[in-house]
Amino acid sequence: MLESTIFYGLIIAGFLLAAATFVSLFFIVAPYGRHTRGGWGPTIPSRLGWIVMETPAPLVFALCFALGRQPAAATAWAFLAMWQAHYLHRAFIYPWQRRGGQRRMPLAVVAMGMAFNAGNAYVNGRYLFTFSGGYPQEWLLDVRFLIGLVLFGGGFALNRWADHTLRNLRRPGEEGYRIPHGGMYRWVSCPNYLGEVLEWTGWAVATWSLPGLAFAVWTAANLLPRAWAHHRWYRQTFPDYPPERRAVIPGLW
Repeated sequence: MLESTIFYGLIIAGFLLAAATFVSLFFIVAPYGRHTRGGWGPTIPSRLGWIVMETPAPLVFALCFALGRQPAAATAWAFLAMWQAHYLHRAFIYPWQRRGGQRRMPLAVVAMGMAFNAGNAYVNGRYLFTFSGGYPQEWLLDVRFLIGLVLFGGGFALNRWADHTLRNLRRPGEEGYRIPHGGMYRWVSCPNYLGEVLEWTGWAVATWSLPGLAFAVWTAANLLPRAWAHHRWYRQTFPDYPPERRAVIPGLW
């Protein structure tokens, strides 16, 4: 009974956090990356910050898988593979691929990220591998899983390609920013964020679950305002920035 209360409380908190995050991030831009600024307390190297912040997601999710009450059917392995494909890269590969000198990240941002990732991995993993009662193998051919998998895979590929494009704008050790071009950068300033929103929307559809929906909503609430902040920054920084680009949704916003 106690775990059930905590579980559903975290889901409700996730939706409430998404609403508060969406509104607040239009007024307060999270202070990391190009928006780094003082006044947020102690800082740590950004590479270490990313590793520490993202590591709870793959570890907690894997623990939920290992301790799950349902047999490790093909569907469970499929969900584990999808989740870990994103987070093992984000926690242990992406931080070492980043370029731009020795930037720092506020410890407060790292702590908030850790807390969210741990709670989010718990509610998604615990639901999929215990509380859901298990997904039958036939789920792998269900139209919801197939549509979700396509969205997840497409978003994953777009996110990786966009990050690769940004990384190659700098030589090793070089700092500063340039205007990215090509592919989806022709239409939007932040295809990396668009890709991640598509990923977790696909996850919500593939799992057809309330925790998955909460995560997709929070992802959009977190990344859409940040994409707008990036877009505004590009326009203020580069007088020749392509006027036809939108922030994150081609032709719309």
